[in-house]
Amino acid sequence: MDELIYKIALTLIPNVGSVNGKNLVAYCGGVDAVFTEKKKFLMKIPGIGEATVNSIVNHNVFERAEEEVNFIQKYNIKTLFYLDSGYPSRLKQCTDSPLMLYYKGNADLNNDRIVSIVGTRNATEYGRDMCRRIVEGLSDSNALIISGLAYGIDTWSHKAALDFNLPTIAALGHGLDRIYPYANRSLAEKMLVNGGLITEFMSQTKPDRENFPMRNRIIAGMSDAVIVVEAGAKGGALITADLANSYNRDVFAVPGRISDTFSVGCNNLIKTNRAALIQSADDIRYILNWDSHKNLTKVVQRRLFVELPPEEQSVIDLLRNEGDLDIDSVIGKTGMQPSKAASALLNLEFEGIIRCLPGKVYRLC
Repeated sequence: MDELIYKIALTLIPNVGSVNGKNLVAYCGGVDAVFTEKKKFLMKIPGIGEATVNSIVNHNVFERAEEEVNFIQKYNIKTLFYLDSGYPSRLKQCTDSPLMLYYKGNADLNNDRIVSIVGTRNATEYGRDMCRRIVEGLSDSNALIISGLAYGIDTWSHKAALDFNLPTIAALGHGLDRIYPYANRSLAEKMLVNGGLITEFMSQTKPDRENFPMRNRIIAGMSDAVIVVEAGAKGGALITADLANSYNRDVFAVPGRISDTFSVGCNNLIKTNRAALIQSADDIRYILNWDSHKNLTKVVQRRLFVELPPEEQSVIDLLRNEGDLDIDSVIGKTGMQPSKAASALLNLEFEGIIRCLPGKVYRLC
């Protein structure tokens, strides 16, 4: 059987979410093995209760999975399982990241710079203007703009990205067989040229209310930073901001007058230190340290590499050979004690030789 069918089938089993699904694959040794493993062994996997095991053993999901594979092939949709190399690396660092993503488009999901912009559906003229200004200010940074294709700030973010030739992706709360809201269908089609549409939901999934908080974790998890342009006292934008904070992403909020209904959420984020105040794209570049890396020269780095302590040199060699790694991977692959690894990483970061990405992932400068 096609491995893709097993991957999709895993997402269809009742009581198996993204966290348990990953545990099952890890303990069983592969996604196909989850379906062939004996009940006795499945019961011993941490976090997998009897109800979940019964769902696995008594499943009837392959027919629906095969139907989805046919849909995927017909419409040239890309599938990204969480173990695939093309899966968004930032999102992979989140423990509750989706097992499977469905993607249609041309943008690089691992772009060096990714910013999410969210806000109210009832965008004011002030919010629309600030949204456009921020995106315009990022136009020379080659940043990927992510939002949710909803009315209001989402729509204006996508439109501004297109106007200033930045790639833009919409994370959807439904399958790729439809566009919601329908009024944004033309916008979505334009985004496919230099951007795309991404979702964890299969075709035939309707845009039900409970799906949108789930898609918000994709918006937060895929990005380096989340910008809240306008938000009321409650709503999806604040959920995305809270998720971003839990993922150790930078969160920015555009301030508004204390009397503005759709600035209450932004002002509260700033007041409670859950977001940095943003006035322009310059604030993003400064806090994310984007501009400083342009000024680091390879000549200085080569000089720094000459007389480094063995621990730091081993970290550099590891990152050079294997690419971006989190601290646990550095510890495991170098064999260093956690305290020494942490010290080496910190010193290298201070020297400008490496930098820390969201999710505590390290990269050579």
